[in-house]
Amino acid sequence: MDIAEFPLKLSAGWLRDQYRSGVLTPEAVIREIIRRSQQDQELNIWIEPPDYGRIQPYLEAISHLDREEYPLWGIPFAVKDNIDVLGFPTTAACPQFSYMPDRHSSVLERLIGAGAIPVGKSNLDQFATGLVGTRSPHGAVHNALRPEYISGGSSSGSAVAVARGQAVFSLGTDTAGSGRVPAALNGLVGYKPSLGAWPTRGVVPACASLDCVTVFANSLEDTLLVDRQVRGLDASDPWSRSIPRQADRLPARLLFPAEPLDFYGPHEEDYRLAWQAACDSLKELGIPVEYVDCTMFFEAASILYDGPWVAERWAGLGEFVHNNRASVFPVTEQILSSGKGGRHTASSLFQAMHRLQEYKAKSRELLRDAVLVMPTCGGTWTREQVELNPVGANSDMGRYTNHCNLLDLSAVAVPAGEAAQDLPFGITLFALADSEHLLAGSAGLYLGDSGSKDTVEKAEAVEAASKADTSTAVAAQQYTIIAVCGLHMQGYPLEKQMTGHGAYFWREARTAPCYDMIRLQTVPAKPGLIRKAHGGASIQLELWKMPVQSVGAFAALIPAPLGLGRVELEDGSEVMGFICESYAETGAENITASGGWRYA
Repeated sequence: MDIAEFPLKLSAGWLRDQYRSGVLTPEAVIREIIRRSQQDQELNIWIEPPDYGRIQPYLEAISHLDREEYPLWGIPFAVKDNIDVLGFPTTAACPQFSYMPDRHSSVLERLIGAGAIPVGKSNLDQFATGLVGTRSPHGAVHNALRPEYISGGSSSGSAVAVARGQAVFSLGTDTAGSGRVPAALNGLVGYKPSLGAWPTRGVVPACASLDCVTVFANSLEDTLLVDRQVRGLDASDPWSRSIPRQADRLPARLLFPAEPLDFYGPHEEDYRLAWQAACDSLKELGIPVEYVDCTMFFEAASILYDGPWVAERWAGLGEFVHNNRASVFPVTEQILSSGKGGRHTASSLFQAMHRLQEYKAKSRELLRDAVLVMPTCGGTWTREQVELNPVGANSDMGRYTNHCNLLDLSAVAVPAGEAAQDLPFGITLFALADSEHLLAGSAGLYLGDSGSKDTVEKAEAVEAASKADTSTAVAAQQYTIIAVCGLHMQGYPLEKQMTGHGAYFWREARTAPCYDMIRLQTVPAKPGLIRKAHGGASIQLELWKMPVQSVGAFAALIPAPLGLGRVELEDGSEVMGFICESYAETGAENITASGGWRYA
């Protein structure tokens, strides 16, 4: 494949398609990632940048594996440099703190066991203390879209690596919002699982009782793919717990803050308008909306740094900081040192714990079968502006994030358009620890029903052009045919996923008489098209034309047991289209006799 055809944003689905077709090899992908990392060197993304010599053993290890049996075979990912990777030093962005781990962290063991390839260690706010991405001796990580702006922290390099096409996904950590703020500022999905759902063994602690490993990706589907590989109890991790994922579904209610929210920074008004637009889009999903008093969430958030939990940071790192003050970033040392001394007593800790327990009880009641929506962050700044007010700016960035782990909530940050030119806006959906399935259901509906939020206008332009002059639109770029048979058809909720990827309706068609159609038990219900060796019927379809370069990103949005494969039409020709794995037949309703989803 020509480098010019290699997409900027990578997805697991697109790479798997390229590997299966023989167009790309993992070796070629790694060499392109190395080229990109060298080209972006001034963005300060990496502490240990991608290096072929270090990556080669992982390439050799998967070369003997059947790629169809390993869900992440050949998928490159970045690792925040406070997470142990065997063969790489762990520094937490403090060279004097550096050590060589004797084994992979738990999450690395599981990802590598699924066939994934770690490519390097990414930059971060030192000791994962910060939400701005500027607190590193390796240099401030630049925003992926507008380099003069902050990237968000502390998982800054992890987010920018994905946004700049140097990884399909990346690992971050989240104590106060570090797995969500960088997602919002760089146009990504940031998935923060429930406390303990992913093991934290092999992670340098910030606040051990609140720390989570998180994932950044260009799509919700890729974050959930990672979640499926790493979730589960680790007996060697004292913070690990078993929180099984339930089948994705929609919540009974979406909760919006009743009070007017505060926004900040030079784009304060732009952020306010972007929030209003996101709320309007959410209201169109058909989920009942309720406005609630969010005072307790803001009060809980204030406990994180103004309360005794900052002492937990000092408990974990205080000895090193005390003995190596010159090696610690000044603002980081200031924050960590605030946790020592007599300010936070045992009595104040228990007072805060008791107060927090009340908030947890209220949260459990409020969020039962519900999802809370807030802006991920209420503004942004240039890096120069943050340097003038490092503590105040960082505090503002945590205004809508700090409460999450203290209240034992799960969260997913998703893109929601732009606040200004090349300044992405994002929202975060919050749910209880045992309700991550509600996050996946509501986030999937929001992203799917509205298309990619930062490309809606482009999609509408393509759709308008195709209706005005189809031949001109086709001539502009190469298209491929996609056969759709359910919610992606005209007039159905996921039609905008098609138009959002530049596709346009071409004509109706029918399959060859060798298919069964089942009704999947999802919310909303979807059809599954299964080819039969014997029997079956002809099923009604729609044929759409989609730009070739969009197919990979589109395929990454399709949840199992559905996928893209070859569909035989009644005239004997074959096209790419939606198919379903045969195991889904168990317990599903057979609706073949209807002749198609429109008639089922």
